[in-house]
Amino acid sequence: MKNTTETIHYDDRIVRYFLMATLLWGGIAFSAGLLVALQLAYWKFNFNLEWLTFGRLRPLHTNAAIFAFAGNAIFAGIYHSTQRLLKTRMASDALSKIHFWGWQLIIIGAAITLPLGYSQSKEYAELEWPLDLAITAIWVVFAVNFFWTIARRRERHLYVALWFYIATIITVAVLHIVNSIEIPVAAFNSYPVWGGIQDALVQWWYGHNAVAFFLTTPFLGLMYYYLPKAANRPIFSYRLSIIHFWALVFIYIWAGPHHLLYTALPDWAQTLGMVFSIMLWAPSWGGMINGLLTLRGAWHLLRTEPVIKFMVAALTFYGMATFEGPLLSIKSVSALGHYTDWIIAHVHGGALGWNGFLTFAMVYYLVPRLWKTPLYSKKLADAHFWVGLLGILLYYTSMVAAGFTQGAMWMAMDKGQLVYPDFVETVVRIVPLYAVRAVGGMLFITGFLIMIYNLYKTIKGAPAPQDEAVVVPARVEQHHAGEGHRRLEGMATVFSILTFLAILVGSAIEIYPTLSIHRYVKPTTKVDPYTPLELAGRDIYIREGCYTCHSQMIRKLDFDVVRYGKPSTAAESMYDRPFQWGSRRIGPDLARVGGKYPDLWHLRHMVDPRSVTPKSIMPTYGWLTQKNTDFLGLRRRVSVLKSLGVPYSDEQVSEADRLAEQQAKTIADGLVTQGAPAGLEKKEMVALIAYLQALGKKGGSDE
Repeated sequence: MKNTTETIHYDDRIVRYFLMATLLWGGIAFSAGLLVALQLAYWKFNFNLEWLTFGRLRPLHTNAAIFAFAGNAIFAGIYHSTQRLLKTRMASDALSKIHFWGWQLIIIGAAITLPLGYSQSKEYAELEWPLDLAITAIWVVFAVNFFWTIARRRERHLYVALWFYIATIITVAVLHIVNSIEIPVAAFNSYPVWGGIQDALVQWWYGHNAVAFFLTTPFLGLMYYYLPKAANRPIFSYRLSIIHFWALVFIYIWAGPHHLLYTALPDWAQTLGMVFSIMLWAPSWGGMINGLLTLRGAWHLLRTEPVIKFMVAALTFYGMATFEGPLLSIKSVSALGHYTDWIIAHVHGGALGWNGFLTFAMVYYLVPRLWKTPLYSKKLADAHFWVGLLGILLYYTSMVAAGFTQGAMWMAMDKGQLVYPDFVETVVRIVPLYAVRAVGGMLFITGFLIMIYNLYKTIKGAPAPQDEAVVVPARVEQHHAGEGHRRLEGMATVFSILTFLAILVGSAIEIYPTLSIHRYVKPTTKVDPYTPLELAGRDIYIREGCYTCHSQMIRKLDFDVVRYGKPSTAAESMYDRPFQWGSRRIGPDLARVGGKYPDLWHLRHMVDPRSVTPKSIMPTYGWLTQKNTDFLGLRRRVSVLKSLGVPYSDEQVSEADRLAEQQAKTIADGLVTQGAPAGLEKKEMVALIAYLQALGKKGGSDE
């Protein structure tokens, strides 16, 4: 008689690898976050070192938190749960190992290049082109292994967690590829093919959906698997799961433009983003309710099981974040909240509360099972929960208070005049709240360290880990059995194609109309491109991470116009690659800063900000007077931009270095007459000054 069952061994080693990487990179990400928090509370924590300034460390922190900590957690959970949901070992141990080591090498590459200033300045997509290519390759390895495993499954239907994994893998691939189309100009430097409003829209289509499809859908998949497992109860509603998945996947992709309200982005795109963001309330809360109601009849576990505590808190933070996000997308609310620390509170409420606590719940669930030993101490896990929760609440409330303070002070007007015309007045008011935020971060890290000790003691006393062996059916039954959605769950290829189409519709409708910039810029509008020296200065501005503190987008709001000048137009940034509209104002907007101050003011401001702006929290940039500008590399840079449509003449391409040196000599000579030392003409400081003085002076503001 033919055997109808067989014994297989799950690949738990790869799960343990990703779990350990999650903890390692989590510690690094949280420590980097604490340091940048301290830098805002007290500027001397920049240590006067170029590779430790806020502008360079902030993208390191965000990338470490998202792609190193959360990314490894996602992979640990997916590799563990997928094998059990499909009742088969991962299709290829070799691909699993390539995925693990490739991802860690990418993270190490990011940890090296970002502090060195190699950045595209696009939030959550700062990594330069060699690392972008590596991400693409490793993601393909992951996708092949995952879908190959689905093809070999011994379960007829795909459980709901797998739906969210499929959506994650497909959508992240689309987002990354479209947003990362760029042309290299050096070993670790490139210019995107998108420019101005195109780049802004594509970037925030990517940026918002990186949150949606890297920090939301995979974690929802993990919730749908680990919450029922931990509570030993089925998910509350299968039908609600279906509605939650398809509504979320279809609607989320449209919401990106709500990051660009009142900007030069076309009004139709802004309205579209706002409307779909508000619609997100329904599916998001549907998912939260589905998770919480799974615990009906099992609420007593909150008192005894730390895993359930973390899960419930995570779902609560998910509900809060997905209520606050649509709220912030309403135009009148965005006028107050955008560019302020309210956005930072919103992001971290989700990142620490939803992603962090769900990851901790998963870790506490997995470690005893992977090492086949009880958790060392539930009391320590409880202590971690309460200390971490207090840290999040301190962080969140301090940053909401800071955001409200910033927004209210910026908006305050009396008889058409600003009540607080000096930007630094706002900064001074919120510095104490930055200190409170740092304390909250310290508490969160303290909780994390308690967990590390608890896990160390758990694993130390455990036997040598072994892969789990299970008896499973020798073959899967016909996949397409069932009716309605149940039938679709047995058709993995069709399901994946429908998911791809669901995210493609909104993406195409949003992005396609902006591909022709002339729809939004009159043919008669004149805009001059940056001179080669100004272009060099712009690249230095990006390298130093100035975009992390300054915007270059004057919104169509009275208080913005009175403070900074005419609203920014689509034409003004049409040659900007990458765009520099910004997402935060720790410092003032710079869209019209050109000509506002003499060159010597900019020199003194960069060398010692407090010499011209007392109580400034900006780092010092003295090394810019020591490092030489790369004049020879400008020919390649200008040539690439010309190939992308920037109207440079043949002379500007072939003579880029000479023209830049000539302009630098003129600026340096002028600085000498103002009292600056001689010999600055080759220094990066002069190139940066040239760029800053060009802002708002290139035309296009009167279209």
